Amino acid sequence: MAALTAAKLRYDWTVAEIEVLLTLPLPELIFRAQSVHRAHHPPDEIQGCALLSIKTGGCPEDCAYCPQSARYQTGVAPAGLLTVEETLQAAEHACRQGATRFCMGAAWRDVPDGKDFERVLEMVRGVRALGLEACCTLGMLTDEQAERLATADLTAYNHNLDTSPAFYDEIITTRTYDERLQTLARVRRAGIRVCCGGIIGMGEGREDRCHLLMQLASQRPHPESVPINLLVRVEGTPLAHEQPLDPLELVRMIASARILMPASMVRLSAGRLSLSDEAQALCFIAGANSIFMGERLLTTPNPETVRDQQLLDKLGMHLRSQAVRAVGDASKPRTAEVTGATD
Repeated sequence: MAALTAAKLRYDWTVAEIEVLLTLPLPELIFRAQSVHRAHHPPDEIQGCALLSIKTGGCPEDCAYCPQSARYQTGVAPAGLLTVEETLQAAEHACRQGATRFCMGAAWRDVPDGKDFERVLEMVRGVRALGLEACCTLGMLTDEQAERLATADLTAYNHNLDTSPAFYDEIITTRTYDERLQTLARVRRAGIRVCCGGIIGMGEGREDRCHLLMQLASQRPHPESVPINLLVRVEGTPLAHEQPLDPLELVRMIASARILMPASMVRLSAGRLSLSDEAQALCFIAGANSIFMGERLLTTPNPETVRDQQLLDKLGMHLRSQAVRAVGDASKPRTAEVTGATD
């Protein structure tokens, strides 16, 4: 794959430029995205990831899409933090299924200090000892917590921006956009790679998607991992009856993310169960090079691993092997300052 230096990456994309990209005729947009993708990533390779809820439900936040919020009646039963043994058993299973990245999510607003955090650190060390990349999404971090996660050899920390700054208050009121950016900055300062993306289909417009992409593409360096999620409508949440988004909007979002952030892993994340094989294939052609495997993503349904393998076989694609890492997603991060864009 062609080397891509920081000097060749752009961090100054304007909303107007991104809108031009996002609204190109779809064949032209996909052609541009596929050209960028082929220059920097194997075109027939997909990284398999697994995501486990290590602490479920009871979250005090009011994210309108989330079935784990204690404010909504969604049928999700709260459960305490898993044991290290339970987590590592799940990680071993994910590895056998072909995953090379194991993600652990806890329904916390802020990461708690004490025995629970110590247990999470042990989980991270155990996952890394299995030869897997380890990612956590635990809520807001302090500098000291980020440093300790880095010492435990955490590969990446997920903290999504979710949507544009302008639309954000329509979705979440219990945590500010700036607080999200501050958490990302703490992760970067600790030398941990950033996993940061968003959700589409929450009632936002294309302009909001452009602003979200600008926020992501203005970070220095770009997030090494960019999950693009399609809203999973869950009964009991405020967005349960949101109108489904045209899957081609997801294809456009992925293609634009690939062009804006060439070296990043673009992850086709939540919402795949609602997509046809053809829609998923278009997402891969547009530059998505990672999927989450397993029957559940935290608490929402996801395609079975066998179904994913059948799709990849039909497409002549394959899961990334343990020994291979794509450009921009090596085990050790670059250290750099994170800057948030100003709309």
